[in-house]
Amino acid sequence: MKVIAVVGAGGVGKTTVSAAIAVDLARRGLRTLVITVDPAKRLGTALGLEGVGSEPVETSEPDLWAAMLDAEESWHEVARRYADPTVARRLEENPFFEAIAGRFPASQAFAAADTMAEHVGSGRWEAVVVDTPPSAGGVEFFTAASDITELVGGRLIKILTGSRVPGARRMFVVVGAPVLRLADNILGGPVLTEVADFLFDLRTTYDGLAERAEEIGAILRASTTVVVTTPEPAPISEALQFGEALPEVAAAPSVVLLNRALPAAWADELDVPGDDALARTLRGWAAESARQIRLQRRLETELDAPVRPVPRLAEAPVGLDALAQLLPQRAVDRIVGPS
Repeated sequence: MKVIAVVGAGGVGKTTVSAAIAVDLARRGLRTLVITVDPAKRLGTALGLEGVGSEPVETSEPDLWAAMLDAEESWHEVARRYADPTVARRLEENPFFEAIAGRFPASQAFAAADTMAEHVGSGRWEAVVVDTPPSAGGVEFFTAASDITELVGGRLIKILTGSRVPGARRMFVVVGAPVLRLADNILGGPVLTEVADFLFDLRTTYDGLAERAEEIGAILRASTTVVVTTPEPAPISEALQFGEALPEVAAAPSVVLLNRALPAAWADELDVPGDDALARTLRGWAAESARQIRLQRRLETELDAPVRPVPRLAEAPVGLDALAQLLPQRAVDRIVGPS
């Protein structure tokens, strides 16, 4: 089983790169699933699909399927998987559960990792490519499982909910609930009561979440990581931050893709003569190309991984053949191995 996690800041082309990698894997004869969390549905557009949902759909490329993560619905699946049916229903109906499912980046990252693990464990695929959530440049995708587990079993919730001995919740209902109801009357709604109910129910999922966190960690430690960035300062900064955090959670990236890069040969035009608009434009592009060459060297040093430029295109590639031609062969060989 080959798992490839594509990480990077938002807007750097991760979804397109993920689709391109998946097309290559499928054309090598591997049953491949590519998963995205991109709400703009660029994956479907790139692959020529009218719609991509949470259930994998087959593309016109043999051996290639695509799915789009619905983070909120994935959290409902998490509740059903790790809590007994009665508790799961209470969690799903609790407004604080809805807030976590829909609004916190870490919950989206965990939902993506949990969905990845579910598909990896299904046995249906020989390769899974994950277009990770952009939060923190992709770091949270690697840390979310342990972070969520630590939250659910952490000291704060233990203090708020007491011991895990049988009858603790009943004791709370007798002793603490009247106080919360009084406070809720003052606040004008059942706010604190709903918080307490949520924390008690959430804590019951700890054992299942802890087991899943170990499974996700094992998958990620054995996965291939691809960092995608562009030459702009913000994406570069996130890529470097990701590189600093990565040794704590996974192996060094197999490759860094500098997307929308200018041709290196343009740097030779720095000394083009003339003072007309064309000459000034050529020198400007040459200076930018030279800056990108220096940037590639910096990325290779600081991320301890080879950098492969992906040429700047007038339009994003659409269609399977265009995706297959997007990545330079040297980049593909680093990610999936030689043909």
